[in-house]
Amino acid sequence: MLQRKENFDDGAVLGVWSITESIAELIDLLPKSQQLYARENIANIKSKHRILEWLATRVLLFNLLGDEKTIVKNSVGKPYLSDNSFNISISHTKNKLVAILLHKQRVVGVDIEVISDRVTNIFNRFISEKEFTDTTQTTIHQLLHWSAKEVMFKMMNENEINFKEHLFISPFYPLKKGIMTAQEFKTERRQLFRIYYEVHPTYVLTWAVC
Repeated sequence: MLQRKENFDDGAVLGVWSITESIAELIDLLPKSQQLYARENIANIKSKHRILEWLATRVLLFNLLGDEKTIVKNSVGKPYLSDNSFNISISHTKNKLVAILLHKQRVVGVDIEVISDRVTNIFNRFISEKEFTDTTQTTIHQLLHWSAKEVMFKMMNENEINFKEHLFISPFYPLKKGIMTAQEFKTERRQLFRIYYEVHPTYVLTWAVC
């Protein structure tokens, strides 16, 4: 089910899909010319939730652009469109949600995470002692750090990035929606990022365009 479709003034297109359909229903939502291609591809995927994610991603892409596009991956597994008409970033949560961010010229990154206490068990792997965490909403704040750093990782196109050592989120207090400022210390560029975020009842969503 299409949960969100938004065209931003800067040319970016954002979409979120909630996976409520069966495999057969998702195939039916694809253009007829892509349905055989989809069936052939999912035949090689053993996990049902991976099949649902694969299909929902392509259904969402078609809903966002209203045009038939093919998603392929480069040698390191990064997705791109075969016709290079848009830059694309994709994120999904197991069996639940898919998010896509597109832009014709600029680099994009998107991440979506289901809200869970699981993040509290691993936060010290990706949040440094120099970074601030609001103790009144610890789980959300930690999850937003993780999600924002996923966005940075997707946009940097670098190998061996250590989330704790190389990526820094400036102090902020989480709201329902807002902007995080961040910086990477992996490259000589020391690139700065403006990362938009939203906190929903069951998930957080982060994205950036550079």
